Amino acid sequence: MTESVRPRARGPAYWQHGLAAAACFIALAGSPVAPCAESVPGRGEIPPAVAGALREAQIPPNAVALVVTPIDGGPLALTLNESTPMNPASTMKLLTTYAALNLLGPAFQWQTQVLATKRPHAGRLDGDLILRGSGDPSLVIERFWMLVHRLRGLGLRQIHGDLGLDKSAFDPEANSNASLDGNDLRPYNVAPDALLVNFKTLSLEFEPDPSAAVARIIATPTLAGIRLPATVPLAAGPCGDWRQRLKPDFSDPWAPKFSGRYPLDCAQQTWHLSLLDHTHFVGAAFRSLWEAGGGTWSGQTREGRTPSDAIALLVHESLPLSEVVRDINKFSNNVMARQVFLTLGAVGSGQNANPQRSAQAVSAWLTHADLAMPELILENGCGLSRRERISAASLARLLRHAYASPRMPEFVASLPVAGLDGTMKNRTAASGSAYVKTGLLEGVRAVAGYVLAESGHRYVVVAIVNHPNAESATGALDALLTWVQSQG
Repeated sequence: MTESVRPRARGPAYWQHGLAAAACFIALAGSPVAPCAESVPGRGEIPPAVAGALREAQIPPNAVALVVTPIDGGPLALTLNESTPMNPASTMKLLTTYAALNLLGPAFQWQTQVLATKRPHAGRLDGDLILRGSGDPSLVIERFWMLVHRLRGLGLRQIHGDLGLDKSAFDPEANSNASLDGNDLRPYNVAPDALLVNFKTLSLEFEPDPSAAVARIIATPTLAGIRLPATVPLAAGPCGDWRQRLKPDFSDPWAPKFSGRYPLDCAQQTWHLSLLDHTHFVGAAFRSLWEAGGGTWSGQTREGRTPSDAIALLVHESLPLSEVVRDINKFSNNVMARQVFLTLGAVGSGQNANPQRSAQAVSAWLTHADLAMPELILENGCGLSRRERISAASLARLLRHAYASPRMPEFVASLPVAGLDGTMKNRTAASGSAYVKTGLLEGVRAVAGYVLAESGHRYVVVAIVNHPNAESATGALDALLTWVQSQG
């Protein structure tokens, strides 16, 4: 992430003239977005509401990149620092998901294979059961239950061997979990894995029971071996930082503890946690589901490659890519985006997935689509990165290309709708008319997508802020969306 030096105090004239001089007008809807030296008087100038919000946040013009360009000949056009490489945060997911829709197709599905080292007989397996993953991003606990249920449907009841996890579809380096901010327990930092189950996330629901003076703890999914307290005491007072008031202790991931109290005013709350590593999470989830269905299993969980003579039992298919893309963009799911990104470097190459192959595959596709982006830096494809870079102009060209492509319906439907759903549910700017992906990192705020103006014209809008004060930029970004909707 690029961070500008905090600016000296500037007067109003600096902001008004500096912002206006940095902006330019794109004369034709079909013309490429390109750098320009100065704005056209009366057109292409930063809207006053946007300039005022940036000024109030003490964010200077050189920390902002903007593109507003009409899709169908509308009157508005605006650019500012559009060719500058910027850290886009989660708006990078637009590139990953659109590339995937083109390279893999909206009906693409991942496969998780279930195999055995011996053929089951009379409901008994005297050998190892093997799960071989391909990177399915949608293997949530409900779908993992379906896999286990189908296995039981084959008549298998007893497993007298180990559960082998074949994760060889991803190179080991693809699974490295160097979290961006050190918050390793937070699900947004979960690393990709060829056998990702339920995003490796345990959800703890705290449900107050005033009559018993406790909050009951409900864990989803149930993980065999996890020892959780059934309740925590209730406390009076405001909700506030309820997690800290619980005084959690996660030093033993198998036995989380809470020595504090849960505030009654919080009502029901859910805490999503990533406590176990991938291998132990899958093993604990499988054992819980298997034994809950009446099965027995006497072995352990281990990683390893599938033997060449293994016997195929069944294949579990993922949700189609079009649905996966919707979940990624609507809710900005980082690990799902990373799973898709890694898949781009593996499918059709005959090689295992790693970030370098994926970046090469995306770059090659961009060149083929006449969307080459020389400034592009891809690290993990989800935007949870300090290194990733793209310009507002490149992102705008991608959005224009998507709108004119056969993949437009799936792509646009995946974007959060302002005021209605996803990460834009609580943003009222251009409510119901803005289909935009958000981006949020420390020092970064961004929006990128489409706005339908009151006039009926449609616009591509990209705005990226890289500055230590970026957390205060939301008002400026919302003002831009509102301006396009009302004036376009």
